[in-house]
Amino acid sequence: MDHPTTHNLSHHAQRVDMAAAFRWTAHLNMHEAVANHFSLAVSDDGKQFLINPNQRHFSLIKASDLLHLDADDPDTLNRPNAPDPTAWGLHAAMHRDVPHARCVMHVHSIFSTVLASLADSRLPAIDQNSAMFFNRVVVDAHYGGLAFADEGARCAAQLTDPLKRVMVMGNHGILVLGSDVADTFNRMYYFERSAETYIRALQTGQTLRYLSDDVAESVAAEMDVYPDQATRFLTDIKQMLDQSDPSYAT
Repeated sequence: MDHPTTHNLSHHAQRVDMAAAFRWTAHLNMHEAVANHFSLAVSDDGKQFLINPNQRHFSLIKASDLLHLDADDPDTLNRPNAPDPTAWGLHAAMHRDVPHARCVMHVHSIFSTVLASLADSRLPAIDQNSAMFFNRVVVDAHYGGLAFADEGARCAAQLTDPLKRVMVMGNHGILVLGSDVADTFNRMYYFERSAETYIRALQTGQTLRYLSDDVAESVAAEMDVYPDQATRFLTDIKQMLDQSDPSYAT
């Protein structure tokens, strides 16, 4: 669907993709009240980025609501309509210090946060979905409080390996990186599904069947380059939103 009312905004297509991701995250109940935040780099160096406005529910966010920030601007939090301070601390650090973090999504989704609350927060390869993340997750076991600037920089320093695009933020939630909105949202969705499968499997009290490292790595490598799935997922999400509530794209 064409959305002419937003064509005068910078980065129109990226804003629409972001708004769709916010709306569908709320639809899936993976959001946290008016907290949590997504960002998307819109400059070659990654330091210019879009992010959700301060403490606005994901189900209400529109393309025109997104803030356009500069990770190198020290006065950001002093400006009118400043972002949430923890959103700024975490996402500015990612876009400043992690070149492959083109899109960054942070949520406290239920099953991923349960995983982050376990003494062992690793996600084992027990099915095809969880195998996607084999050797591709950083577990941060040193939560230091709200993600202001110092905590954001500490987290960013752990994500230098481009292969590892999920951080289980111990005692907190998850942080997911990607090349664009579709790639990142798809990864966040599948990580939450994988965490749910693992937590529910643990709840049975039965012995788990683990995939071998060789099989798990093979699945992960194949999924790294699996064609079109993420793009088609987001395209269909936008189509469903166009039918139910096209205001997201305005």
